Amino acid sequence: MTGPRPVLIVDDDPALLATLVEQLALDGEFAPVEAKSLAEADARLSADGARFDIVLLDIGLPDGDGREFCARMRRLGRRMPVVMLTGSDSEADVVSGLDAGANDYIAKPFRLNELLARMRAQLRGYDSSEDAIFKVGPYLFRPSAKQLHDPSRGKRIRLTEKEAAILKFLYRAGGRPVPRTVLLNDVWGYNSNVTTHTLETHIYRLRQKIEPNPAEARLLVTEGGGYRLEHTAVVEAG
Repeated sequence: MTGPRPVLIVDDDPALLATLVEQLALDGEFAPVEAKSLAEADARLSADGARFDIVLLDIGLPDGDGREFCARMRRLGRRMPVVMLTGSDSEADVVSGLDAGANDYIAKPFRLNELLARMRAQLRGYDSSEDAIFKVGPYLFRPSAKQLHDPSRGKRIRLTEKEAAILKFLYRAGGRPVPRTVLLNDVWGYNSNVTTHTLETHIYRLRQKIEPNPAEARLLVTEGGGYRLEHTAVVEAG
């Protein structure tokens, strides 16, 4: 399990907000955070170490238009999926929302199961993209930047292309062990000159970067003839 997905819900309807927060948190799939205005949403997104995998964004808010806010998010480089919540499903509203950078829209009132299905579909696409940010132990992992960031210590770790590819593949395995041959084929492709020793060398270097004690691996563990990423490992700050 990779843990609940953080969701930012931006809406000024207190009843709807309360319902969404309660229902999305129900099964532990999502970790909802609420914002009742664009200013509050901006503060949430800009907070040190903030991470949201998806944003539910109302169009009409007391301090501005959600579409303009979405467009600004994209200009600032925030690439997580945005699902617009709108009181109108007219073609003009839909087009303007999508043109602003939204990934999807859903008209109010909506069925919760439909919203969940749309959110999951967007997250599947996001997880397979280079824009995704993953939680690995104490780190936020950005594959596209080849970087790990530990917000609690203000620590940033640069990764090589192969190290980032290894971490990304292990993360998407969902905590299951990945055989060495599978990792070799995915990261290096078919190459008769590449051996398991090459992979083991990269794993060793990666552990030197991310493990508090590389001799006792707790994040990147050896298991079942391969390697497994322990998403929920707690790493003490040193």
